[in-house]
Amino acid sequence: MNGKALRFIKNMSYTISSNLISLIVSTLVILIVPKLIGVKEYGYWQLYLFYSSYVGFLHFGWNDGIYLRYGGFEYNKLDKKLFFSQFISLLSSQIVIGIFIWIITMFFVNEMNRAFILKMTVMTMVIENLRIMLLYILQITNRIKEYARVTISDRIVYILLIITFLIVGVRDYKFMIIADLVGKLTSLVYSMILCKEIVFNRVSNFYFNVTETITNISSGIKLMFANIASTLIIGIVKFGVERTWDVSTFGRVSLTLSISNMMMIFINAVGIILFPILRRTSREKLSSIYSIMRDFLMVLSLGALTLYYPLKTIMVAWLPQYAESLLYMALVFPMFIYEGKMAFLINTYLKTLRREKVMLQINVITMLCSLFMTYIVTQIFNNLNIAILNIVILLAFRSVLAELYLSKELNLNVKKDVFLELLLTLIFILSGWFINSWFTVLIYGMAYIIYLTIKKKDITKTIISLRLLMKA
Repeated sequence: MNGKALRFIKNMSYTISSNLISLIVSTLVILIVPKLIGVKEYGYWQLYLFYSSYVGFLHFGWNDGIYLRYGGFEYNKLDKKLFFSQFISLLSSQIVIGIFIWIITMFFVNEMNRAFILKMTVMTMVIENLRIMLLYILQITNRIKEYARVTISDRIVYILLIITFLIVGVRDYKFMIIADLVGKLTSLVYSMILCKEIVFNRVSNFYFNVTETITNISSGIKLMFANIASTLIIGIVKFGVERTWDVSTFGRVSLTLSISNMMMIFINAVGIILFPILRRTSREKLSSIYSIMRDFLMVLSLGALTLYYPLKTIMVAWLPQYAESLLYMALVFPMFIYEGKMAFLINTYLKTLRREKVMLQINVITMLCSLFMTYIVTQIFNNLNIAILNIVILLAFRSVLAELYLSKELNLNVKKDVFLELLLTLIFILSGWFINSWFTVLIYGMAYIIYLTIKKKDITKTIISLRLLMKA
């Protein structure tokens, strides 16, 4: 095994470790918090998480432009004065935007809980967008070990505060929001120390570089809008649920989605280190690497669906008050397959090939479908079941559309694989929803074994290719 392969494995171990801690924290929060606080309180907590998931778009693609333009650079070759000026400029812009939103909230939002949530979201925006810039710098320069430490520090502080609040008897969602803010602030300070050559520079070195700022924003704004549209695909459905039903129903649905998203942790771990590597890889090798990574990812992802019923059984026993809403897991659990493929492979490749415009077009088309389908289902038919099922349908549609485009770029044929994956997903959803017993595991398990039999040659080829890749 050569030095690059060893470094890749080390970086992957760092990201897996940090994401494993994030998974443990997420699991504890999902298992403990809903059991100890009221359904309405949990709904407000989920509403804060929902709002704060959009704050990354208020830098208008600034950070995304840095990510795209400087991906694959060495940290010591970055212009520290330039990045220091960009950091201060971003900080100033976020403070101005934050003050504007805060004032609007004071005058136009009458409900006390929503006003508090919006004000805390403003604080999250300033902290998170600065942190994203520094995390991107660590990621694109392949400082994965430091990147992992920053991520871990956030979650450790957060869960320690949550546990402390719960032990002393605090059941107010506001303290949970404070815990989240303190965790993010701690990791921001830590990332500033790791990037001290950029952050702690002399004031005399600051200069407002209009050209650099405009170039970063113009390079990243397509990716930013693509990310906005991507988030809105599920966000529109969640917003439709919150508007049509109530905050308690929103909290229950969000819990189910949170459980499904837990499976994304390890997929994202490898995706983080893949982008800077692909930026340094020749175009001729991209197709073969894609085929290897795709088979590896899909065999594991589809196999993970067998964990559904045991996981659901444990969750129902632990959270009986959410038993009814946990039935929806059968509908949304496969979402991590299509989300994972997009995040890990398709988006990473499209960014490597600088096809942000294509990402934007695909996400906007899917977002408009989400808007149309959500309106029909929530406002006309008033059907919560179909509204939730729409999430997987939309994510699968986007994944298929994007991969068919990418396969043409890479000169690959993936139609057979796409069909098999959609068929397995359909079998899983139908058996999980209509049977809802341990027979679900048996039925889907048999279908998965048939899938492995069909893919036997491809899997064997992938294993051999991975071994050769490590030695090459």
